[in-house]
Amino acid sequence: MKTTFRFALATAAALAVTLGIGCSAQADQTTDKIKSTLESRMGDATIKSIEKTPVPGLYEVNLGSQIVYSDATGNYVLIGDLVDTRNSKNLTEARLADTNKIEFAKLPLENAVKVVKGNGSRKIAVFSDPNCPYCKQLESTLKSIDNVTVYTFLYPVLSPDSTAKSKSIWCSKDRGTTWEGWMLDHKAPTTAGTCDTTAIDKNLKLGRSMNVTGTPTVFLTDGRRLPGAVPADRLEKELSAVH
Repeated sequence: MKTTFRFALATAAALAVTLGIGCSAQADQTTDKIKSTLESRMGDATIKSIEKTPVPGLYEVNLGSQIVYSDATGNYVLIGDLVDTRNSKNLTEARLADTNKIEFAKLPLENAVKVVKGNGSRKIAVFSDPNCPYCKQLESTLKSIDNVTVYTFLYPVLSPDSTAKSKSIWCSKDRGTTWEGWMLDHKAPTTAGTCDTTAIDKNLKLGRSMNVTGTPTVFLTDGRRLPGAVPADRLEKELSAVH
């Protein structure tokens, strides 16, 4: 997965933990100050929110596709995951999953390639590029996952060839078979991509609006996202937790 946080840090210095915040008014003043400071120094990065963390003096800065951490002044920023060692919980990952939830029911599934496995009772949506090696790895993983309907949103972001292949797959008579044939068996799609492929343009626009910054990205029906080539055991666990 590609990182979208583009401002360069001179050093990965340790944070200096200073004053704790005692009331909401003070907290608001502090977060406002952090936001003002960082926005003036981070170029075109967009700060969605700033929240206190369980660590005194450390603040969560939500950039949409990434969470970083700041001290109370905004002078020091830490990039990396915050982990609760008491239970090995990745707090950064959990917060990203919560803040980036989507409404699965509102996804335009008519713009996706549909593949039904088993009874198809469970559902996932995947944003995938046909030339992405991790997407092919996920497709291989999905072979071992039963009773799931997979809606693949063709998301050609890697190269012009990705766009050409996506159009050819979309224009195929059997999109699901053509998609799996390419991703699993290296059978290149041969259909001319001359049909109505506006669905692909819509997918690109949709993905950008949802902060889909890398492929593959999996969405569960509860709105949570799982970035990257999710291992089979974790995907099965997450699917079971939803249903």
